[in-house]
Amino acid sequence: MIDRAAAQSAAMADLERFADDIWVAARPMRFFGVETGTRMTVVRLAGERLLIYSPVGLDESTREAVDGLGSVCAVVAPSVFHHVFVSQWMTHYPQARFAACPGLEWKRTDLAFSCVLGDTPDPLWADELEQCYFSARRENEIVLFHRRSRTLICCDSLLNLAHHASPWTRRVAWLMGNDAPGITRLERFMIRDRALARRQVDRMLSWDIDKIVLAHGDLIARDGHEVLRQAYAWL
Repeated sequence: MIDRAAAQSAAMADLERFADDIWVAARPMRFFGVETGTRMTVVRLAGERLLIYSPVGLDESTREAVDGLGSVCAVVAPSVFHHVFVSQWMTHYPQARFAACPGLEWKRTDLAFSCVLGDTPDPLWADELEQCYFSARRENEIVLFHRRSRTLICCDSLLNLAHHASPWTRRVAWLMGNDAPGITRLERFMIRDRALARRQVDRMLSWDIDKIVLAHGDLIARDGHEVLRQAYAWL
């Protein structure tokens, strides 16, 4: 029997509570020499089941923190760039459902994914999460929305690096046009179909978004709907 009080205390040492039943774990990461950081999201579903989105490296402290929150039932590799540590989670949580974004099953043929996601939420989380396959972006990103906490969960669809601790990162963010939560000028080229992107963003904007979890940069604690609207107003 798990001592939930002790386990919850241990979890806080490695995971940051962001909203009701949502925790995040930030880790260092460099992209072409620029420190952008990366972030995993943990969503606690009904029955103390956990969904892991964009998993980070699974060291002992991270595993103890996650186990203190519930039982891992699903691990989502949400884009063709956010998959590096999936194998570690497969080793330790073989009973979980491992879901890939479209295209990742071909990129990572070494991993036995349980399913490939699209616009329809998987039955494991359909009662609690909305889902959008942001196929207009080249990362093939799967974006989730936690209804109860009004939290959008994404990876690279939004960046927020303007206030990063690294002066070099802040400088690069400014040069690339990421002086507010959104996407860089370079990332606009990641959009392969603007009309489709507009429709998919509008679908996300139909959700009652307040908070946003993203992989790179500061979290959005309020007014998330307006942040998303402004980020893609150029479409």
